[in-house]
Amino acid sequence: MKIFIDSADVWAIKDAYETGLIDGVTTNPTLIMKSGRHPEKVYQKLKDMGIGDISMEVVGNAETMINEGRRLKAKFGDCATIKVPCTPDGLLACHTLSKELIRVNVTLIFSTAQAILAAKAGAAYVSPFVGRLEDNSHSGVEVVRSIVDIYKKHGIYTEVLAASIRDVAKVTLAFWNGAHICTIPPKVFTKMYDHVLTDAGLKIFDEDHKTTFSSERVGGDMDRLDGLSYDFPTGIDDGFTYTIDTPETQGTVDFGDFDPGVGFNP
Repeated sequence: MKIFIDSADVWAIKDAYETGLIDGVTTNPTLIMKSGRHPEKVYQKLKDMGIGDISMEVVGNAETMINEGRRLKAKFGDCATIKVPCTPDGLLACHTLSKELIRVNVTLIFSTAQAILAAKAGAAYVSPFVGRLEDNSHSGVEVVRSIVDIYKKHGIYTEVLAASIRDVAKVTLAFWNGAHICTIPPKVFTKMYDHVLTDAGLKIFDEDHKTTFSSERVGGDMDRLDGLSYDFPTGIDDGFTYTIDTPETQGTVDFGDFDPGVGFNP
């Protein structure tokens, strides 16, 4: 089970990656455009962070995508996953690149049939668009489930990377239906931490902690121990009593059935 961040916002990705919970990043031309950066500057920043799996989308005909995929792999090394669309040209590029041991993510998957073709082409990942399917009155998580089931039945090692996920509930449902990876926006990742009962419980714990360890109580109690003098007896019997003298008062403390052999040297 892996979580990828779906973004080209370098700072948002950095914040998420530093949690230690993020396994990779997916980008696309739209996300790159929103970032206002050159794609390869974004890829380099992500690689420098130590991110080991970055989906880099290529466009054009099969020949163009193949050449661009090879170039990106040569430039960025093992962190490069080449992202191609589920079209005849995209799958031809996938078939060629995968034979050269270049990792490929086939995107824009909207049906199980497309996922079957992508797996046949040697895709490392297929990316069904859960949210976009839901927008068109289809169950995105059901498509995820059917792809996962078919892959299991036929021993296919292509991983299902659920994409176009817009809320925390869909993350849970995608994983519950067998997705190997969910790629999510930074804001959805952040919301995965949230629950109203967690917030309420944390408030209670914080208040109880402050009460238990308040400086007034602890300081006051500990200060009373200052200046105490102990008159330890020279002989100890079961059920002994000895005197504690303080500047304020004198009293006796009954230790009951004390075992003098445990941690005590009179």
